[in-house]
This record gives sequence, structure tokens and C-alpha cells, in this order.
Amino acid sequence: MNRRKADLALLFNAVIWGSTFILVKSALGHVSPLLFLAIRFSLATVALLLLFQGTWKWRRRVTPAMLGAGCLAGVFLFSGYALQTIGLRLTTAPKSAFLTGLATVMVPLLGALVYRIRPHITEVVGVLIATLGMALMTIEGPIDSIGRGDLLTLGGAIAFAAHIVTLGHFSERIGFELLSVTQVGAAAVSSLALFWWAETPRFHFHPVVFWAILITGLFCTALAFTIQAWAQRFTTSTRTALIYALEPVVAWTTSFIVAGEGLSGRAAAGAVLILGGVLLVEMKPLEPRKHQ
Repeated sequence: MNRRKADLALLFNAVIWGSTFILVKSALGHVSPLLFLAIRFSLATVALLLLFQGTWKWRRRVTPAMLGAGCLAGVFLFSGYALQTIGLRLTTAPKSAFLTGLATVMVPLLGALVYRIRPHITEVVGVLIATLGMALMTIEGPIDSIGRGDLLTLGGAIAFAAHIVTLGHFSERIGFELLSVTQVGAAAVSSLALFWWAETPRFHFHPVVFWAILITGLFCTALAFTIQAWAQRFTTSTRTALIYALEPVVAWTTSFIVAGEGLSGRAAAGAVLILGGVLLVEMKPLEPRKHQ
């Protein structure tokens, strides 16, 4: 029963994340990416501190190792969003979403590195299929036409995969409240430390910026990562990644409905291959391993 609730909660995350791709892309026309993340994560941190104020009754003593685990997850979280958000300015929302979806394929491979488990043949085949799909999505002409935004987004996918594996490793050992606050707080500190020198800060007030910050800060960050920290106590990293594979499908649908921004036939075929590779990896007929 707990696993079913966890899966439904993670599905909720995939829906709200996927449906906000087009909103964030619109907001980035008025605010620089790292400043946007700094405000978003800072708002989320304040919201979580207020939410959990007076409700933390720890059964275990909080240790530096626990805080370090949350901060490590936060660094991966910030890296993923920074690369994805910067890349989103340079590519389309559907393409960004599907490239980010490659994190689903990378999760079991990173898990294999962490736990010294040799990848199954289906994992290798799944990665090759997904890589071919990515090529169809990003290479419209000669190979040198792959955009910088596509490569940045791919780097973000690797960071997101590392974040899922890290949460899967520590979620059963650390209270989800502490894990939520520390990871979001670490992401806030990282973005606040970088935005003022890594980019030229830019902020033009516009209603879309206000709503993007409010929605992504409170729902897509504070709520969603608290949900994930709780849910991964009852499910595996691989299962989490599989559910999150639905996010780019939601993003593609939302972008098409709201902005008419779709994928070409070739790119759509690539998207199908990516999802096919993801499903092949996640549905491999192996005995489940803890936090795989």
C-alpha cells in the first residue's frame, strides 16, 4: 500500500514538472536563468522552514553526515536545474523535456557504479536505443548542428540521475523533512553564490515571471521534493525514474496545446525510441535490488 501511494505521489510530481516547462521557458525571456533559480529555491527553502517549524520530532540525532547527505543531493539538484534551465533558452521545450528524460536511463547505470553491479545486457541495449533516439531528436542536419542547449540539457539529465540515486540511497536513513530542507537549501545557496558572477543578472517584472516563480518555488520545488524524499523510502530509484519518464510526455503535450510547439516527424520518432529505451531498461526481468 505504501508503494502504491509513493508511486501515485511521484506521478503527481511528473505531471506538475512536465506541465511547467512552457511556463519556465516563457519566464526566461524576462529573467536570467541562475537568478530565476536563486529566487525559486530561496522561496522553496523559506516555505519548507515555515512548514516544518515546530513539527520536527526527530527519533534519531541529526548528524553532520545526515546534513552532508542532504547537501550532496542539493548540489546535484542545483546542477541539474542550472544546466537544464540555461539549456532551455537555447532549445525547444519538448526537446529539452525529452533530453531530460534520459536521466531515467542513466539512473540504473549510476546505481550500478555506486553498488558495483555490472549492468544487465538490457540496460546496455536500452542506452543504445535511447542514444539513437536522442540523435534523431537533436541532429536535424550535419552532426555539428547539435545545439549547445541540447548538450547542456544532457548534462542536466546526468545530474538529475545522480540526484535520484543519492535520494534513493539516503531516504531510508534520514527523515524526509531534514532531507527536503537540506537539499533545497543547498540548491538555494549554490544558486545565490553563482548567479551574480556566472551570468549578467537580468530581471524585468512580468506576470509570467511572478507566476513561474510562485508555482515552481512552492509546488515544483518545496512540495515536489518533499514528496520525493518521502516516496523514495518505499520504492526504488529505478521505479522512481520510470515514473518520471512520463514528465517529457506531459511537457510535449502541454507545449503543443499551449504554444503549438511540437516535434518534427523525425524528432517524434526519436522521442519514441528514447521512451522505448527507457521502458526496456526499467522493465528488465531482473530480481529487484534495494535502491537499484
